Formats: sequence, C-alpha cells, structure tokens
Amino acid sequence: MQLGLIGLGRMGGNMRDRVRAAGHEVVGFDPRPEVTDVASPADLAAALEAPRVVWVMVPSGEPTRSTVAALADILEPGDLVIDGGNSRYTDDGPNAELLSAKGIGYVDCGVSGGIWGKDNGYGLMAGGAKEHIELAMPIFDALRPEGPREEGFAHAGGVGAGHFSKMVHNGIEYGLMQAYAEGFELMEATPLIEDVPAVIQAWSRGTVVRSWLLDLLVNALKEDPHLADLEGYVDDSGEGRWTIESAITHAVPLPVISAALFARFASRQDESPAMKAVAALRNQFGGHAVKKAAGPAGAPGDHAGPSSGAGSTH
Repeated sequence: MQLGLIGLGRMGGNMRDRVRAAGHEVVGFDPRPEVTDVASPADLAAALEAPRVVWVMVPSGEPTRSTVAALADILEPGDLVIDGGNSRYTDDGPNAELLSAKGIGYVDCGVSGGIWGKDNGYGLMAGGAKEHIELAMPIFDALRPEGPREEGFAHAGGVGAGHFSKMVHNGIEYGLMQAYAEGFELMEATPLIEDVPAVIQAWSRGTVVRSWLLDLLVNALKEDPHLADLEGYVDDSGEGRWTIESAITHAVPLPVISAALFARFASRQDESPAMKAVAALRNQFGGHAVKKAAGPAGAPGDHAGPSSGAGSTH
C-alpha cells in the first residue's frame, strides 16, 4: 500500500521507517530538505495513486489546520486524510467538514509510543467512518505493536473519538507520572532507604504498579541515580488541560489528573506567591516563624519570630 506522510519529525520520521519496514511505500514531505522525499505536498499527492491516503503528523493547532486546508485543495474525491498529531478533538469536526465538502474522507488518530514506537509499535486510537478505517487498516496494522490488533488499535468511534481517547490517555499519563515521582521523592527524603533506584527497579516485575512508565523511570535512574543533573521544571503540551476542561463539561471528577497538572504548574515557579501568602497568614493568626526574603544587597533571609509574644496551638 502507498502512504503519503506530511511531517517527518521525531515521531513522523520513525513512523515512515516502521511503515516502510512493513513493506509499504511511503512518500514523505517535510519543509527540511535533508529529510523530505518530495518538494511539496502537491508533489506528494502526484506521487500517490488514487485513492490516496495522506497522514498528517505536524504540531497541533494552526499548523495542522492549515495543512488540512491545503490538502483539501490538492487531493481528490475518494482520498483520505488522517490527522495523527495531538490535535484537540474539537478541531476534528471542522476538519472533517472541510474535507467532506470536497469528497475527501477524514480520520483522527491518537498515537502513543513516543520515540520507542519505531521498534515497539504505536498504540493507536482512531475516529471516523468504518469505510475510512478499513481503507487505512494496512497502515494501522504496520504501525501498531505485534500481536492481537485489539491490543494496539481501537476504532474508538466517529470523528473526534480518536483524539478524545488520546487526550484521556495523556491525562492518565499525567497522574501515573506524578504518583511515581512523589514516591521517588519520599524515598529520597528518608535515610532509611539506602538505594532508591534498586527499590524502584524491584517494582518493575511482579508488582501491581509495574508499567512501561516505571521501566522508563528505572532507565533514567540508572543514568542519574538522584536525578541531580535535571532541573525540576515540567512543561505540559495541552492534553492534560483539555482532559480537565472536558471533565468539567461532563461533571466528571478528576482529582488525580487535576492535581498532576497543577503540580506541573508549580514546578515552573522559582517562588510561589501562593505559599508566600500562606506563610504570611500563618504568621498573622498564629505567630509562626517566617523566612524573610533576601535583601536588596542579596543578604540571606532569616527566620523572623512571631508577630506577637503569644504562642499558638494552630
């Protein structure tokens, strides 16, 4: 089967290699001349036989929307566009309508697997019409892990279902990562545990908390046992926020995923204004000691005593 692939970054480039290794022909386009197979999306379409299947693997938001809009003018009735990026599911309906007006099909596909997917396969969650899923199934089978199809691929529902599923997947990922991280920090904090990496590695088989994420933490600790070379700054790519926003819409409580997202926000603060306010309040109502900020000359802060002579039981 032939596949057009737009976007040959870390994920797209590896996906091209995996699909080719499965025996399919892949024609890729990327603005970088050193990795692209053709000079333009129009050349990509010209290199494919109808019905064409074109997989879009570019950053979410406007880059994806503009790419889909360009393909609407390039492709022909009967062709199919698959958005495999991390688009917000609310973008899928407008994309599908734009293409449908030209007789072009649309599938949204959540893709999980990261840089390891080239060798291990990708978890795929697709949304769209049954006939469009069937047209692209040889590509889905090439990308998913070996073994039963249902353990690596799901036709989640209609347009938007694939990206919604991937959004929830990433929200769960936030919670799992935060739980492992908090357990690591607690064990690092006590002298009772003398080899934290060994304990975490011992969890990797036979325990109920074993997972691929845990295996990746084991790998990271082998390289840097105390993670001393890393700064505790964690970004978020949007899916966690979208998951929580959707939970609010549907009145579904997500305390763990919400806390994990807010923990990422906290990681980006050199100082926490909120915790300054907490410190000030404790000092006001209970006379608890506070640390003064460094002075203009950079003098170190000190512990200020209670604001009154009275003790407190708060």
